[in-house]
Amino acid sequence: MPNFTVDQVRNIMDKTDNIRSMSVIAHVDHGKSTLTDSLICKAGIISAKQAGDARFTDTRAD
Repeated sequence: MPNFTVDQVRNIMDKTDNIRSMSVIAHVDHGKSTLTDSLICKAGIISAKQAGDARFTDTRAD
């Protein structure tokens, strides 16, 4: 499984052909952040230990 550094991800994102946008829409407390954390983990951006708990994509403070 690939593991990327922040700099590697930034370099990849500089190439517009590599950018993929997605959205997850669901009611509150239905696992959107957990799902996206799991996808980010599979991409090698966060560790498996953090997936589901990192709330990497959750912007709410509570």
